[in-house]
Amino acid sequence: MKLLSGVRVADFTWAIAGPYGTMMLAMMGAEVIKVENRRRIDLMRKLSSALGWDAEPDPERSVQFNLNNLNKLGLTLNLTRPKAVELAKKLVSISDVVTENFSPGVMDRLGLGYQTLRQVKPDIIMLSISAAGATGPEQSALGYAPIFHSVSGMGYLTGYPDSPPGVIRAPIDCNVASMGALAVMSALVQRQRTGQGQHIDLSAREAISHLIGHVFVKAAMTGEEPRRQGNYQEGMAPHNCYPCRGDDSWVSIAVGSDDEWQALVRVMGSPAWAEQKRFGSPAARILHREELDGRVGEWTRDRDPYEVTSILQEAGVAAFPSLSGKDVSTDPHLKARKGQVEVEHPSLGKQVVFGPPWKFSLTPPQVDSPAPLLGQHNEYVLKGLLGLSSQEIATLKKTGVLS
Repeated sequence: MKLLSGVRVADFTWAIAGPYGTMMLAMMGAEVIKVENRRRIDLMRKLSSALGWDAEPDPERSVQFNLNNLNKLGLTLNLTRPKAVELAKKLVSISDVVTENFSPGVMDRLGLGYQTLRQVKPDIIMLSISAAGATGPEQSALGYAPIFHSVSGMGYLTGYPDSPPGVIRAPIDCNVASMGALAVMSALVQRQRTGQGQHIDLSAREAISHLIGHVFVKAAMTGEEPRRQGNYQEGMAPHNCYPCRGDDSWVSIAVGSDDEWQALVRVMGSPAWAEQKRFGSPAARILHREELDGRVGEWTRDRDPYEVTSILQEAGVAAFPSLSGKDVSTDPHLKARKGQVEVEHPSLGKQVVFGPPWKFSLTPPQVDSPAPLLGQHNEYVLKGLLGLSSQEIATLKKTGVLS
């Protein structure tokens, strides 16, 4: 039995900042039923199998959609039709969790807001993810990952001092979705204790700001404006990515103590420059970090990044190559841990996807199935769970309720 066996999730989320989190719940055993509308398909279904935008994309051949919706079941409902809303409520009545990431007010206008759904199922847990949350002056704000990143304060800190703020895309969405999954798990524990459900209002911008609380504390205490620092980490030097032999080949090295510094010096052959006073203490090395980075880079430049990693790790210094996507896909460590698994998709064929990042000793999560095709499990949900007859389902198809 998996960790969340017996938990059912009615999943109305789309894109990434929602589906990624419900996929985590599905990996832990929850039955996640993804509710879609063929007339307004999930944004990720518009990505082609080559992970690029197509003028006429095949919604069943999106690698990106598959990566964010593994282990789920698929139900199509046209929620502009009253009968579809009625069916959605019936699904909620036999579910434990409802998730959505529309703008605040959309679910209410559909007749599926929390106050309505709690009348359908008093102990329902509902997760609502939006750009800025359901309250406050910016509650109606729209946004995608770059917007969440920018307004959170993290974007302003991402990049180099002489460059504009950087943008992080999908990982920002995945972080928001992960926080949503954590919130749902916590609410399930609370309901188990008290019998009470609740509404979770998750602000994407706050989820990202939460990761850089130390920056706000420093600004409040010192009055200083935090600045972009590239790869520099306060209190650590050397701390950077250094060039290695080969085209665009790099190794990341981070030194956090005098012992680690001395180990690095020994590995580099105890060069005379390392004994100079300006590198003799952590504070001095930080003060002269740009020169220090140049010296370390001279040593790494003609070496293979894995060679540098091996000798530094052996000496007790944190180091590892900066891996490309191709490197990660063939990484032997991930293969040994079954971090990547193969799944058979009915339209895409065999696909290598990332498995669950957690290794539970008693209830291991796993990838059991690819993302669903549009409406793939309509009959299972409508007939098997909701008790509709074949004739009723056929009528729903004809009247556009299942479109």
